[in-house]
Amino acid sequence: MGLPDSYMPRVVDALISDKLRAVPVLLVEGARGCGKTTTARQVAASEVLFDEDESARGHAAQGTLPLLEGPHPMLLDEWPLVAGLWDRVRRASDRLSRPGQFILSASAQPTDYIITHSGAGRMGRITMRPMSLWESGASAGTVSLGRLFDAGFEAPRRPRSLGGPAAVEELRTVIDWMLRGGWPLTQPMAVRDAQSFARDYLDEVCRVDVAKAGGTRHDPRGVRRLLASLARNSASEASARTLQADMGAGGEAARQTVSAYVGALESIFVYERQPAWSARLLSRTPLRCAPKHHLVDPSLAAAAVGAGRESLFKDRAALGLLFESLVVRDLRVYAQANRADVYHYRDKSKLEVDAVVERDDGSWIAVEAKLGSPGPVEAAAESLLALRAKVDTAVCGPPRALVVVTSTGRPYQRDDGVGVVPITALRP
Repeated sequence: MGLPDSYMPRVVDALISDKLRAVPVLLVEGARGCGKTTTARQVAASEVLFDEDESARGHAAQGTLPLLEGPHPMLLDEWPLVAGLWDRVRRASDRLSRPGQFILSASAQPTDYIITHSGAGRMGRITMRPMSLWESGASAGTVSLGRLFDAGFEAPRRPRSLGGPAAVEELRTVIDWMLRGGWPLTQPMAVRDAQSFARDYLDEVCRVDVAKAGGTRHDPRGVRRLLASLARNSASEASARTLQADMGAGGEAARQTVSAYVGALESIFVYERQPAWSARLLSRTPLRCAPKHHLVDPSLAAAAVGAGRESLFKDRAALGLLFESLVVRDLRVYAQANRADVYHYRDKSKLEVDAVVERDDGSWIAVEAKLGSPGPVEAAAESLLALRAKVDTAVCGPPRALVVVTSTGRPYQRDDGVGVVPITALRP
């Protein structure tokens, strides 16, 4: 259907094209408002928008939607709204018997119906997330994650000053991008308006989306308290008991409610766990396996706790946690383009590393996220080097790069080989 003049290219554009050359049906999933429909329209030759077209929902439910007629690729937007549609698409793809026939987009994970009726051999999946700083134009893109995997870190071996008025201005700019979020609709907005968008987004999540996803009655105020707790515990491994206590709830029923709400937030892609990395170590140090908590975009975390530009600038502890979430969001977008996943590392000796990006060939990059002053960067580099020393590189291979991602400065390489890169320099 072609690109609109205002379309901002996405990292998944190439992934979608690749998948459509390989499988008959492509499932594009992601949080509401992250740009799935607009992105899918780039390559779709026709479309059916089920959340807008009641007549189309009726035809699809009755089996009278002309799936075979095309033209193809046919976009079926918010397809889980029609019970039984997956079976009809599956049969249509079998009859057409060629790749690139259907794009199914959804803002909520499908029911277990699709698990019962497998898409193996027919379907590929892509998860879309809010825009990274590279996609929104806030990153110069001088350091490529793919290049780090292929060639290691390449930058001048001299530090650049992270202090002074310029660094303060850079940090304020990063805070603005954090509050604006990666939503296509908010990119031209003033920060204040983008914050209002995020608050309204969470209101709808609490009022409507969780109920639809969970299929049961819920308390919107309870969901709001949970979101605030997840936001306060961003980039942490807070237990379910901690979240429950943070919400002021107690008892077995409350634990079950928290679990149901978290599951619903996952199913609508508002919440995403960061799993622990299961490295092979030289020592017998036990690994911690709990995932870290992240809302899908730091703008939502800031909105959930009512944080604004000035309050974040003054509260560096809270800002540091949201900055880590921003780094993880962008790494996930960039990792997807490199056939990689994003984990974290923590062991019983209290060694922690914020992110480990592991490619499907087993190669890996370790990343620490720090706001930028020399002291934290030094500590982060020590953690990265300690992890490298612990990993059994005969099994896992040596890291392709050790990187401290900062909020300010310019890329450089330390004498110990650790790279220091501002988030505004990263790209896929």
